[in-house]
Order: sequence, then structure tokens, then C-alpha cells
Amino acid sequence: MSAPQTLPATARYTWGGDEFLFVEIAEEMSLPGNLRAMGIARGLAEAALDGIVDICPANASLLIRFDPDVLEPASLESTVRELEARTRSETNTVLSTRIVEVPVWYDDPYTREVVGRFREGYHQDPAGTDLDYAARVNGLSDAAEFIRRHHTQPWIVSMVGFVAGLPFLFQLVEREHQLEVPKYLSPRTDTPKLTVGHGGCFACIYSVRGAGGYQMFGIAAAPIFDPAQKLADFAQSMVFFRPGDIVKFTPVSEEEYRRIEADVEAGTFRYRTVPVEFDTERAVADPEAYNATLLEVLRGE
Repeated sequence: MSAPQTLPATARYTWGGDEFLFVEIAEEMSLPGNLRAMGIARGLAEAALDGIVDICPANASLLIRFDPDVLEPASLESTVRELEARTRSETNTVLSTRIVEVPVWYDDPYTREVVGRFREGYHQDPAGTDLDYAARVNGLSDAAEFIRRHHTQPWIVSMVGFVAGLPFLFQLVEREHQLEVPKYLSPRTDTPKLTVGHGGCFACIYSVRGAGGYQMFGIAAAPIFDPAQKLADFAQSMVFFRPGDIVKFTPVSEEEYRRIEADVEAGTFRYRTVPVEFDTERAVADPEAYNATLLEVLRGE
């Protein structure tokens, strides 16, 4: 088992003009750092201070936008520092969240076509595919083995951003077992909507079609960003994912993909989600052992 990762004693606080406070928990992403950022963000949201405009937790930091005519900067910083101290000494390590099953058509024709268009001058291995390259740099036997490793362990949504609704996902395994793949040498000008990608240690799902530099492995079957809020899963928000969500990718065939696609078009599709009390202490101490518990919850065992 890996030794638990340690964080700096205190976060670094910096100001962005008159309206932004940036709180950097650590310089590198880690599960403990991400959980601390989410804890501070939740505490600040619960405090409901007048003058807070937006709270944006990220992988190991958070950005707070506020109205300085309503909320004194010094008062905001004092509150956030108190919340930071509370998260360091917090004895309740359970996060109330949900497990989300995300159906994915791996090695699909949509991402394969784009992969084929962006090789020479864009990719480290112009002669191969993204899946083959990802398998090789992770020391795996082939693309099928990489896909198996990708979907058999859950991921945590560490932040939502870059474009509207895009989740960054951090794999809940021992650090030395995490899948890591470099981004493209040069960004593409095209990425299919709902592409399941990977860059560094992060997976993501592209919420809209556009530019991108992550390796492409497949395509998610259902939307994650619905500005019209037509589907029931988007009744409260046009963005589906929230920081702290636990994601389990599930491979689907073309036939299953088309069935889900038809359900989305008919407005009847619902994600399979299960509420879970996520024990952050157990997850940090031994993520792979804890995953068995999470998957049992998803299966209803």
C-alpha cells in the first residue's frame, strides 16, 4: 500500500483583482487535497455569506468570486481560513454523494475517425491509435487490457470545468496503479461530443464538440450537459456531474449504445445513480480495497 500523501500545513491565499480569492491547497493533485478543496467549498456554500457570487472547487484548489461592496475581503479570507482549519481537524470523514453508472462505447467509430485525422504533427505515435498508445505507455498487453483497467475501477469527479459540464475524473486506485497517458503533442481542432478522454492522470468526458488534447478512448452514450433541461436528470441543473460524484464506466455494445441513444431522443433516459456514504479516510488509506464496497453498493448487494 502507498504511504498516505501529505499536504502543506496551510493553503496559499492569493487575490485576483478586486473580486476573486484563490485558495491553493497543494501544487499537485491528490485525493486528500481534492477532498479538502471540496470540504472548504461545501462549508462556504453552507455559510451562505452575502456577497458570494460563485464558488469553484478544483483539483487541489478553489476560486471564490465575491462582491467587495457587500463582503469585505478580509472577512472572506478569515472565514475561509477557519473552514480550512476545520477541514484539517474534521473527524467526520464521510461524504454523502452518489455513484453514477456511465455507459461507454469503447473504440467507437466516431472517435476512431477523429483519431485517424489527427496523427502526424499531433500525436506521439502517428502510426498507431490512442488506445494502442495508452496501453503501451502503461505497460499493458493491448488495448483490450487498457479498456478493462479503465472501466473496472471507479473514478471520483474532482472538478467540473474547462467547458460547461465537463468532469475531470481521478481514478480511485493506488497511485502507482493509476492509468497515466500524456496529452497530444499539439491540440486537435475537433473532438466528438461525449468523447471519453484522458490526459496525465485524469479522465474526462467532453460535454460538447470542440478542440481538445486528451487521448480518445470511446464515447459516452448519454448527455452530461443539457441546456434545454429536457431529461429528468437535468431538472435541477443543466450540468449533470458534481464534484465528489463517484463514476463507474460500463462498456456497452453498439446495439446498447443505439438503444440508449433512442431513449435520450425520446426523453426517457435516466442515469443509474445510487446514493452512497463515501468514507474518505478509508478511500485515502486503501482505495482499491474500498472500491469493492462501492461496487457492491452499485450492484445493490
